Amino acid sequence: MCHHAGHSAGSSGMYHSRTGQDRIIQGSTQTEPITSPSAKEFAGSTPARGDETGQLVNAMKYQDYLDIGTAGDRATFETRLVRFAQNLDFQIVQAVMMVKQPSQPSVVARLSNLPSSFQEASMDEDDSRRDPVLQRLRAASLPFAYDQDTYVRAGAGDLWESQARYGFRTGISMSLHLPGGRQFLFGVDREQPLPADDGDLARLMADLQLLAVHAQETAARVMLPRKLRSGDGPRLTPREREVLLWTREGKSAWAIGQILSMSEHTVVFHLRNAMGKLEVSSKHSAVLKAMELGLL
Repeated sequence: MCHHAGHSAGSSGMYHSRTGQDRIIQGSTQTEPITSPSAKEFAGSTPARGDETGQLVNAMKYQDYLDIGTAGDRATFETRLVRFAQNLDFQIVQAVMMVKQPSQPSVVARLSNLPSSFQEASMDEDDSRRDPVLQRLRAASLPFAYDQDTYVRAGAGDLWESQARYGFRTGISMSLHLPGGRQFLFGVDREQPLPADDGDLARLMADLQLLAVHAQETAARVMLPRKLRSGDGPRLTPREREVLLWTREGKSAWAIGQILSMSEHTVVFHLRNAMGKLEVSSKHSAVLKAMELGLL
């Protein structure tokens, strides 16, 4: 994501990262959006009916996401977030929760496992303003990847060079907008290149996007001052959000049940709960309104 997120979030946006592989965002979203768990995410392991081993693998994977969404305190949240990212071979994790306040400075809460050597360094305001990843995060609605080429094309290759020594060579960043003027910024970094295959990279980005979906409300709950924790609008549970995400992918209630290892009846139960909270009469309207409110 971006290493300087911690230093420049208050003024420029949030983090630093890098990747010239913006191709993934441009190419894959036309046929298979990566703003939610793409069909590819479980395609390789989703079992046919009766394949109990495959269902167990999916259930264990979903439990990892659920653990993020149910973390009860900041330390537990950070531990689970870092462990999840490291299981995907990302050594560095950063999360920033920002809350815009009328006529007041924005509130910024940060969480990361940045190297101590890097935390002693800082990025000045001029560098923050020309950092291509920070620029992209301000307006991005989709996850994006970055590497050295991203910085070189933006005329900021020197920034990449200064950050690479700390392990920030390539990564994936995203920005999610929530109700109540809140914005959740999330990024992961590593030294080794991202997958060269577009399909593999799309699956990786889908995993991280789904991670962010489960992490955003937890971040608001455990990172922000109590008075800012509850944004305006309805609050969906992690299950309700995920069922809506798969509904947006065109999956039926039965298919979602197979993917999430739950009964069709349970899927419908979560859909109806979400519809009630969003005050709509159909699942498709629920998806649209949840997107409008920044809940997906």
